[in-house]
Amino acid sequence: MTDELAWETLDSEIEYRCPGFAVRRDDVALPDGTETEYHHVEEVETVVVLPFLPGGDEVVLIEEWRQAVGRVNRGLPAGGVEPAEDDLEAAARRELREETGYVADSMTHLCTTEPVNGIANSTHHTFVARGCAPAAEQELDHDESIRSLTVDYDELVAAVRDGEIRDGRAALAVSRYELD
Repeated sequence: MTDELAWETLDSEIEYRCPGFAVRRDDVALPDGTETEYHHVEEVETVVVLPFLPGGDEVVLIEEWRQAVGRVNRGLPAGGVEPAEDDLEAAARRELREETGYVADSMTHLCTTEPVNGIANSTHHTFVARGCAPAAEQELDHDESIRSLTVDYDELVAAVRDGEIRDGRAALAVSRYELD
């Protein structure tokens, strides 16, 4: 059965590629037969980690320069799944270690979302990490400016509720965690 809302892709090509994403142009036919172009961002799958320290009262956050918005943004460790990684939990553990230097005793999948599916094919896999402890130095990519910090979990929830946390991945992770 074909969905009456579906678009037909007539042709597709990458118009621009850079580290981190690509811009794809699709030539499409809409359900009414109209032909047009549709551009969207292609990204690799992403893992996001909500990391709790032992005891569960504190979490590890990151503060990172975000060039697109021109400021330091407070959020959660997150990053792209490497091409050779087929285990999302392993990717989440790697990102936690690389961005914060922390390792987790346990890791549980919380949710999978498509945060901006109107303009990008991004898929985010969010994990809850427990028993996190510092174990190594950060291993940042050449274009990452990140510092890690720990905060009381209730303070993080309040910061999400009050709009102080503007990072969508962090706000979503905390909101979903609170609903579960």
